[in-house]
Order: sequence, then C-alpha cells, then structure tokens
Amino acid sequence: MSKTIRFALIGCGLMGREFASAAARWCHLAKDIPRPEIVGACDINPEARAWFERHFSTIKYSTDNYRELIDKPDIDAVYCAVPHNLHARFYVDIINAGKHLLGEKPFGIDKAANDLIIEAVRARPEVIVRCSSEFPFFPACQELIKWIKEGRFGRIIEVRSAFRHSSDLDINKPINWKRQIEYNGEHGCMGDLGLHTQHVPFRAGWLPLNVYANLSKIVTERPDGRGGVAPCLTWDNATLICEARDTGGGLFPLIFETKRMSPGSTNEWELTVLGMGASAKFSTNDPNAFWFTENCGREQAWCRVNIGYKPMIPAITGGIFEFGFPDAILQMIAAFVCEVSGIKIPFGCVRPEETALSHRLLSAALLSYKEKRAVAIEY
Repeated sequence: MSKTIRFALIGCGLMGREFASAAARWCHLAKDIPRPEIVGACDINPEARAWFERHFSTIKYSTDNYRELIDKPDIDAVYCAVPHNLHARFYVDIINAGKHLLGEKPFGIDKAANDLIIEAVRARPEVIVRCSSEFPFFPACQELIKWIKEGRFGRIIEVRSAFRHSSDLDINKPINWKRQIEYNGEHGCMGDLGLHTQHVPFRAGWLPLNVYANLSKIVTERPDGRGGVAPCLTWDNATLICEARDTGGGLFPLIFETKRMSPGSTNEWELTVLGMGASAKFSTNDPNAFWFTENCGREQAWCRVNIGYKPMIPAITGGIFEFGFPDAILQMIAAFVCEVSGIKIPFGCVRPEETALSHRLLSAALLSYKEKRAVAIEY
C-alpha cells in the first residue's frame, strides 16, 4: 500500500469540506499514489470542526488555534482556506514549520503580503508550496493544454480567460468578508477569482506586458445581517485587457475577465485560444466538450469533441461518463500529492512564482483604473 500523507485543514468551511470529501474518495483513483489522511482540523467555529469530527475517524487534533496543528510532528502537510487578510501570517508560519502547503488564492491580500510568502518559500526550498486552482484539471481543458504544449495553435492571435458567476445579482444577499476590503483586499473579484483565469496562460509562458483595466462596483451596500446595511467596497467585476508575447515573439491580446455579477452564469470558467494554426475553447458550462477549429485557408467551423472521463491521473470511472467539479478537486489534490511525493505529472497546481506574477498584474490593474491608462508590468 502507498504511504500516507497526514494533512491538517485550517479553515473548515466550504472548500475545507470539499478537500476532505475528495480525500475520502481516494479509492476512486486508479493510480497508486500516496493517500491523504485527515488528522487535524482548525477553525474558530466549533460547529465547522464538528463536521470533520463526525465524518473522519482519523481526526486526532481539533482546535481553534492553527499554531497547535503546525507544531505537531505527525502532520506532514496543510490545506489552508482562510480569508485573504490572514494569508501572509498563516502561510508563512506553515512554511516555516516545515509543512507542505496547498493554500487558497490569492496568496496574500496584496503584493506586500505576497512578497512575505514568496520570501518564506525561498527560505525553505524543501517545502512544497502550491496554490489551489482546480478548473484546469477538467479533461477537456487538459486537451487544450496539450495542444498548447504541442504548438498546435501556431502564432497566437488572441487569448481570453474568464471566470464568471451571478450569485451577487441578488441585492438582498447579506454581506460577507469577500465584499469588505479589510478582509478581501483592494483587488476585490480580481484577487478572489483571478488565479483561476491566469493559471493556464501563465503556465504557457504568456505573461502580460501591460494592462488596461475596467473595474466595476455595482452593488454598493448589502444587508449586514443585523437589520441594517453595510457598504460593499470591493470590486464586483473586472476586465483586464493585456498585451502578451507568444513563444515565437509575436504580440497578442490577452484578456482576463473576473465577474461576480454575470447574468446567466452560475460558476463558469472559460478559456479560448485563437491561433493561426488552430483555435480551441473550453467552458465548464459544457464540461466534457473540447471545441476546436483548424485553419486551412477556407471557411472555418467549430468542431465539438466529447472528451468524457479521461483525467490526467487515471480513475476507475469509464471514459464514456461525465466529469464534474468534485472530480476536478480530486485531481487537483492528487496533483499536489504527486508533487509532494516527487512523482512527475504533466500539469500541476499554481506555483508560488505564478502567484507573484498575479499580484504584479493586479497591482498594475488598480493603477490603470485609477489613472485611466495602460500600465506596463515589470518583471
């Protein structure tokens, strides 16, 4: 039997439960890789911890103090999902304690916080640190990534990457921490959703050289849950129009779109690559479909291929069936476990240096919107 990697979860909300549920499905994988075991849970809400205590007999430590967990010698790795204002302190402490870390985006409330995390990563090269981003692990998106690696697109014409949802269209939805600058940061929806859109382009080497940002605050106040209202100070929607360079040196538009208020979108991630040799697109609205067209000098037609259940890390499900969000979470965690274990994989989670690229982009976007001009991005 494969070795076990003992995990503690810091932040026992929605994504913490998703992580634990995926770990409980490890037998779904057909590849023999180390198995995550949930041994610790940390949250200031005892009811949130109680869910883990009920469902996981392997829990040895349940606490509201994360330092108690990271000091335990029988914990190997941590999954951390806490508000952005806590990232720098929590992530740096976890890394310094020698625990491998899979942390939620954006890896710091701002660039200064991200710099502290990157400094800790560089000081502990033996610790594997990655950022969560599950959507590229859909098999149809993996096919698109394969085409990028193979150079099938030729010279790039344009790339569009978007993350959209619509839950905030309800103006009576109570405020939460993601709408408050002191917890979420000035980047707003860009920090919350941006790395979803940047993961594949950054991994492809398509780095934005400059950015022109259009940012929107649409709902300016929400119910505070106590009979009053509270101001919403973070950005609801953002469109970042960038110029990037492909591997052949050609310049092309690279457009990032992050929207909390997008009518008709429940939780949609979309990536489109247009090239002189071929073009392709993927959307979680049609999660098993890989769309492509090959340029042959005549009229173009989009072709739809049903990829089915053919994930990067093999699973027991037959290829004729459908792939979904819980499967993407499982694949992402399996990819992280492989990286921790030194097992080579074709595509991995977001790297710390890619989170640093993201913070440079988003800082430039804020300046662009403030000064109503395109801003160059320094690397």
